[in-house]
Amino acid sequence: MAIRTVVKHPNKVLETNCEPVTIFDKNLSVLLDDMHETMVESDGVGIAAPQVGEAVRVAIVDFREGQEPIEMINPELVLFEGAETDIEGCLSFPGIFGEVERYDHIKIKAQERDGSWYELEAEGYEARAIQHEMDHLDGVLFTSKITKYVTQEELDEMIREQEEEEEEQA
Repeated sequence: MAIRTVVKHPNKVLETNCEPVTIFDKNLSVLLDDMHETMVESDGVGIAAPQVGEAVRVAIVDFREGQEPIEMINPELVLFEGAETDIEGCLSFPGIFGEVERYDHIKIKAQERDGSWYELEAEGYEARAIQHEMDHLDGVLFTSKITKYVTQEELDEMIREQEEEEEEQA
């Protein structure tokens, strides 16, 4: 496994409609392993192949909370409902945060690294992260969906207030 360089905006690969994966081999496994290591090292919860310079339909979401990482190869959105607006950031846009509206409940169909298909339902933050990474595979950047930009200071204040609320409830 190797940590790869995260591609930063502006870079053409970030706005590329990625090619479907058709060969499920050791090279794909290496890409997935490298992407995961790069994401963890960058303190992200998701990463898509274009963010490491590969224009293929591969993405990972991992909250590192005891569950396995979600590896998505050739993912498709098969169900979506509800809407929720929350703050997002992106490894390819360091220091940029903004409010983005996304579906609150989704179901995807995707392939595993061995090529087998699976379905997954997600809601809330998990659904948001999956949609963010799937957008990367279509060359859609989260900045095109931001309705309101948020500064680092505003974000830090929101996090501090949320932590205080959680402490009071405990």
